[in-house]
Amino acid sequence: MSQTRRNFLLLTAQIGALTAILPRAFAQSPGAQAETAPKAKPLFEISLAQWSLHRALQSGAMTNLDFPVVAAKDYDIRCVEYVNSFFKESARDMKYLAELKLRCKDNGVVNHLIMCDGEGALGAASKEERTTAVENHKRWVDAAKILGCVSIRVNASGDGTREEHQSQAADGLVQLATYSDPLGINVIVENHGGNSSDGAWLAGVMKKAAHPRVGTLPDFGNFNLGNGEVYDRYKGTRELMPFAKAVSAKSHDFDEHGNETTIDFERMLQIVLGAGFHSWIGIEYEGSRLSEKEGILATKALLLRLRAKLA
Repeated sequence: MSQTRRNFLLLTAQIGALTAILPRAFAQSPGAQAETAPKAKPLFEISLAQWSLHRALQSGAMTNLDFPVVAAKDYDIRCVEYVNSFFKESARDMKYLAELKLRCKDNGVVNHLIMCDGEGALGAASKEERTTAVENHKRWVDAAKILGCVSIRVNASGDGTREEHQSQAADGLVQLATYSDPLGINVIVENHGGNSSDGAWLAGVMKKAAHPRVGTLPDFGNFNLGNGEVYDRYKGTRELMPFAKAVSAKSHDFDEHGNETTIDFERMLQIVLGAGFHSWIGIEYEGSRLSEKEGILATKALLLRLRAKLA
C-alpha cells in the first residue's frame, strides 16, 4: 500500500472518530443542555380578571370586545376572566361571541372563565326560585362553551338557617352542574359575602354537592361576613383550596417595596401551592389610589416576584 493511501485511510478514520465523539461532547456541554433542556413549567400561570378594569368598562373607555386585546397588548397577559355584566345582552348572540373569540385568537389569548352575577339565588329556600336561577345561568354555561372557557363562577346566595342555606346551595349547584357536565364546564363558587365568605360553610356546601364539576374560586380578599364581621382570610383560603378550580389574587394597594398592604401574598401563595394548585391565578385589582393600569401591573409584578422566589 502506498504511503499516500495509508495517510488517506488514517485521516478518514480520524474524521470518523471525531464525527462520533463531537455530538456527544456537544450534548454534554452546559450551553447545549441549556438550549435543549425542556423549559421548566412555572409554579402557576397568571390570568387577568375583567373586574380589574371595571372603571374603564363602566365609563365606556373600553368595551368587552376590547378586553382580550388590552390584556395582551397592555399587560402581556394571555388568559382572561370575564364578568357577565359587561356583555349581559350578548350571551346568546352568536355573531358577538364569534367576534370576541376571533379577537382572542388574533391576540393569542385563551378564555378561562365567566364570572356570573345577577342571575338569581342558587341557594334560595324556594325550590322554584332555585330552578329559575339554574335556568338563568344556563346561557352562561353555553357562552362559556362557545368561548372555550372551562368554568363559570356563580354565587351561592340564599336564605334560611345556616344549615338550610348550605343544603339549598348544594342542590342549586348540582342542578346547574348536571347541565354543564356534558359540555365540560365547571360551576365554581367564590367567597363573595355572607355565608359564602365563611370558609367552613362553603367547604361544607362542596362536600354536600359532591359533584366533580362543582368547585370553588378562593378570592384572597372577599371574607366579609357582614355586620362588621370578617372571616380569617388565610384560614378561609386553606379551607377552600381542596375544591379550587381557579384562584383570584385580589389586591387593593401596595407599599414602596411592591407588597400588597392588606394581604400577605406570599403566605397566600404558600397556601395555594401547598394544596397542589398550579393552574391560573387571576389578577383582580380593586384599589382606588393607583390607576387600574398601575394596580394591575403592580399585582402582576408581585406575583412574578413571588413565583420566582417560591420556585
